[in-house]
Amino acid sequence: MREGDLSPTPVSGSDSRGAEGRRTLAVAFAGFCAFLGLYATQPLLPMLERLFHASKAAVGLTLTSSTLGVAIAAPLVGSVADRLGRKRVIVFSASLLALVTLLNATATGLPALVFWRFLQGLFTPGVFAVTVAYVQEEWAGGGVGRAMATYVTGTVIGGFTGRMTTGLIVSRWHWSWAFLAIGIMGVVSAFLLQAWLPEERRFTGRVQGESPWAGALAHLRNPRLQATFAVGFGVLFSLIACFSYVTFHLAGAPFHLSPVAIGLLFVTYLVGAVITPSAGRIIDHYGHRTAMVLAMGTGIAGMLLTMIPNLWAVVAGLALSCTGVFVAQAATTSYIGVAARQDKALAVGIYVTCYYIGGSLGGELPAYLWRFGGWSACVALVILVQLLTIAITLAGCTDPAKEAGPALEPLTEFK
Repeated sequence: MREGDLSPTPVSGSDSRGAEGRRTLAVAFAGFCAFLGLYATQPLLPMLERLFHASKAAVGLTLTSSTLGVAIAAPLVGSVADRLGRKRVIVFSASLLALVTLLNATATGLPALVFWRFLQGLFTPGVFAVTVAYVQEEWAGGGVGRAMATYVTGTVIGGFTGRMTTGLIVSRWHWSWAFLAIGIMGVVSAFLLQAWLPEERRFTGRVQGESPWAGALAHLRNPRLQATFAVGFGVLFSLIACFSYVTFHLAGAPFHLSPVAIGLLFVTYLVGAVITPSAGRIIDHYGHRTAMVLAMGTGIAGMLLTMIPNLWAVVAGLALSCTGVFVAQAATTSYIGVAARQDKALAVGIYVTCYYIGGSLGGELPAYLWRFGGWSACVALVILVQLLTIAITLAGCTDPAKEAGPALEPLTEFK
């Protein structure tokens, strides 16, 4: 296909519909396998603390190491995909991700588990970041929104399935069986990606001689992007800190929930996933900045609700918290398309790095406050970060509603 020729390859009748259906399903499986195992240890943290006789900070590394791996690899994987092609990188990364997930089951101690989790994080952006680029390019002639919605659905189901699987399996068997189950699901997903995901037809790659470093430096000097990257940091910090350490809160008095019950709490993610699509109307009507502030305010209300010593109040608070974070993520990622006038994909890569650095710290810092104030101290830290995020949004994210330039489709990834 010639550069600039965006017309689809002609296919007829039922073949066309079948090929389109398989392509769309492949995108859903890409989202599914990318986030199937990334946060799978979240419901297991209290159990791992007892099993390995380790501190909360130490077992928190099973999350921090994977998010740190994502932060390191995210800005680099785009350059690799520009050279090798989208499908090749997606399938290869999905295969390596499934293999490393299986290797988690061989860990005999916490350091080995943390190491394999780190490798999981390194291979994850090769699936999710490149799939987003694939969708933006291959559906450029129409239907990007529907394809992105399918992808997001896959990420929601994948993240929920991973957490739910680990919670269910450890209630009856050794925790290593959970990684075997998740790894097998990853292997199946990789095979389906190879079979159903068509070769890219609209991929052009990077212009010869174009330096990504110059573009990155320009983005880092852009005040609006600086604010956006900082907001991304705060968004995932809040989500990981909340959902990681609430597991310790609910495993203790007065709740004493089992790993299965804790895993079921992630059903609240599905509530957020249902509500979040309406965020587009809020963003279009009120602007990105207002949507971000309202979203983080919702998150603060949710965190306060979790302080009530009643399980249903905590569940409602978690639903509000994740909804606020998801809406903030949708507003922030779509804002990048306006704040970055060029090299938008590179801007997204830098954003993802800041986002996952925030998640890494959100998995660790609350552990040190827990010693002094338990869940109350963690809630105070999360609310402080959310308030700072609101302040940064108001100061640095100017309303782009009247400015020219196409915005990116929201790259919302549900954790």
